[in-house]
Amino acid sequence: MAITVVLFPASDELPALQPAALEELARLGVTNVALLRDRTTVGLVLEGWAFDPRHAREAARAVAGSSEGVRTLRPLMQMAVSTASTEGGEA
Repeated sequence: MAITVVLFPASDELPALQPAALEELARLGVTNVALLRDRTTVGLVLEGWAFDPRHAREAARAVAGSSEGVRTLRPLMQMAVSTASTEGGEA
């Protein structure tokens, strides 16, 4: 599954995922979205089996209305963490 984080400058308006933006994200292959924000930056975490991270700027434009000042982060590593115990034996 492709995952990308898109960072862009925050505006005075609260970011919102409007129906048209969600339709565009779905068209780009995004199936899971997380929207994050602090005072200066908005983060958009995009995931999807059919999502091509090369389209991250288009996704940001759908949400923010612009791709100006957009930064894209791609994963270096992704893994699952298990709580499996190794008590009583060798690992």
